[in-house]
Amino acid sequence: MFRSRRAALVRRLWRQRCAAPGPEDGHGALKPAAHALFKKLKDEELELLVQAVESRGAWESGCVWAPRGDPRGAKQALPPQVLLCRLYRWPDLRQPHELKHLSYCQSAGGRGGCGDAAALCCNPHHFSRLAVPETPPPPYSKSSFSPSWPAEPEHPQLLEFSYNRVEWRDTSLSRSTIRDGYWCKLAYWEHRTRVGRLYAVHEASVNVFCELPRGSGFCLGQLPAAHRSQAVRRARGKIGRGLLLSREPGGVWAYNRSEHPIFVSSPTLGPPGARGLAVLKVLPGYSVKVFDYERAGGLAGWRHPGDGPCDTHSVRISFGKGWGPCYSRQFITSCPCWLEVLLNQPR
Repeated sequence: MFRSRRAALVRRLWRQRCAAPGPEDGHGALKPAAHALFKKLKDEELELLVQAVESRGAWESGCVWAPRGDPRGAKQALPPQVLLCRLYRWPDLRQPHELKHLSYCQSAGGRGGCGDAAALCCNPHHFSRLAVPETPPPPYSKSSFSPSWPAEPEHPQLLEFSYNRVEWRDTSLSRSTIRDGYWCKLAYWEHRTRVGRLYAVHEASVNVFCELPRGSGFCLGQLPAAHRSQAVRRARGKIGRGLLLSREPGGVWAYNRSEHPIFVSSPTLGPPGARGLAVLKVLPGYSVKVFDYERAGGLAGWRHPGDGPCDTHSVRISFGKGWGPCYSRQFITSCPCWLEVLLNQPR
């Protein structure tokens, strides 16, 4: 690549950095380290990085392989993935353990895609930040009633999208799950009304979205409904890129790709031995392990508090609106738009 072309790519990369510096970085403090890293990238890696940061993760881009080790030239050395994630996504990021590789990244789970164990992917949009429980607000007064659980739609609509991609598979599920051909089914709800048929997921990960420039998966934007309230329409307008749901060793992860929070709950999400409902707020760009297969073995007799029948091998995800003891909505059926993940149970 001609030097002028490479220099233009570096200028484009620097313009895409986060406007507000981190608490430990002044304006331009990361520039020496960033430029030192850019110099180490091959031409094709530099172009991939430009595509990733300019699209802001709107679609799945390729891995950007960088040599392991700290880029030199800055007062404080940072691992490449931390440096670029701080530069383009989270200025307050501090340590590598705050990050998680997304399932489609070739560095995830120790997989190598560049044929060099001394290299790692540093594409900032191949990472999410790990969500942690926040201090809850004071609980609202619980309602004295429990909503009735809705019946199956009389005339469900089927809408499925192909999702063809070679995926790494784990062996954490039983042979019967593999034989059945899917590891979970998705049900989309608007308040207490289910819209569309169950969507079977056969690949290791699936996008659930309303608007996604590139990619495929479960498109909620195409699901028809005869009568939608203004609250539902407003909530659907915030789903955008939605979330990435992935089956990984030991459990199921959800990554929030949208620009608004999602709220998740499952029988394994709360601390061991906890009683009652645990609802976790997951901010944009964050991910959380929404279901733990190992902990699921001790769920005999678990009951979902007050909100109708619930499969213990299921996950509930609300788009933009929280529910439970700490929110005005006591039950997920009061949320405008939500997703139910029904896991194929090992037998």
